[in-house]
This record gives sequence, structure tokens and C-alpha cells, in this order.
Amino acid sequence: MSDTDELKKFLSDEGADLSGVAPLDPFRRKRETIPPNLLDPYISAVSIVVYLDDAIVDAIDEGPTPEYAAHYWEKNAELNRLANALVEWIEARGHKARAIPASEKLGGEPPVGSISHKAVARMAGIGWQGKSLLIVNPDRGPRIRLVTVLTDMPLEPEIEVLQGCGECTACAEACPVGAIRGVSTETHYASRDEAVDIGTCYARTVKWQETPGIEATICGVCMRACPFGQ
Repeated sequence: MSDTDELKKFLSDEGADLSGVAPLDPFRRKRETIPPNLLDPYISAVSIVVYLDDAIVDAIDEGPTPEYAAHYWEKNAELNRLANALVEWIEARGHKARAIPASEKLGGEPPVGSISHKAVARMAGIGWQGKSLLIVNPDRGPRIRLVTVLTDMPLEPEIEVLQGCGECTACAEACPVGAIRGVSTETHYASRDEAVDIGTCYARTVKWQETPGIEATICGVCMRACPFGQ
């Protein structure tokens, strides 16, 4: 069994629903990480996936519910546990590894993390970048949560998935603030604003954060509306 197969089996045994490997060279060339030299010791990124509960996602209507907010934090904690467990597993085999926490926020408006979990997941074959900018898995749609582990362990990268949204605009039609532009792409967008009015989207999530029982910059409407995974 290869290192990649052993790693995926370990994650599955630990409770991950999916995992994939992305090469880091494309990220290294763009230097779109915080700090810019974050990737220097590493060659691969592992994308770890857990599924969201369908009943909780289906209950989202015009905005997030307290149940979805609680589920969001629960899944983040589960992802961070999986990422930390993988770091220990990799280090026990003599390699370097670093976990990038789920929903990490390092400042900015809207906030950004050390590296984009969505970009890693796309390059790790987990799914394509949908018109909402969420990663759309062919089986589960965008009803997933992500975390990333960087490593110097030599692993086999996956093949990227081409966008499968086609002419569908369900997410754009459902967006309560009309932030999703409904623009198609074959692989990924040149910038986030090409697909989504990020400022308007983020401002709406800040409003949701002020709602009792939510207390997180989340929405979920476009995720629920996506026909993939329903």
C-alpha cells in the first residue's frame, strides 16, 4: 500500500468522509498564502472532508438556523481533530506536517486564512468551484466542510474536477442579497469577485452573526439550494 493509500485509510478510520491530495507548486507560484513563505517546507496539501447533515441543511430557508450554526461549530471541531491526528500520524513517520484550522480567520474584510481550504479541495479532486464559490462534490454537492494539512510527505496528487454547474443558476436565484453573479468557468475563477460580490455576501453573514442563536458569519442558503447533493 502506498503512503497516499495508507494516509487515506488512516483518515477514513478516524472518521473523515473524504480526503484528497493537492500539489503545492501552483500555490507557491502565486504566493497567495499568509505568510508568503508558509509553503516553503512542504510539497503537498491534504484536503480532509466531513459531510453535513442533510436534515439540518434542508431546514435552512431564507437564512441560517440555530441548528445549522451549532452543526457548523461541531463539524469545525471534528475537522480540527482529524487534521491534528493526521499531523501526528505524518510526524510519526519522519515527515513534517502542519494543520491549517477549519474556518481560520487572520483578519481582513472579509477575513482570510493562511491558505484557501476551497482551493486546496478543488485541486485535490474533492469537487469543482461552483458559481457560489463553494466546492461542489459530485455526490454530496456543497454540503461538506473542509480542513487542510500541509506536509513534505511524498504523496500522489489527484486530478482536478471540471466545473459541472452547466446552465444551473439555483444558487444565484436563492441568494437573499443577489450576491452570486451566475458566471460559469471551466476550472476556477480568476478572482472571487468574478463569481460573487464578496462584500455584499460577507455583509449579509455579519448580519446573521448578530441573530440570537447564530453567532457566526454563516448563511447556507446557496448550499441548500444547490441541486447537487439534494
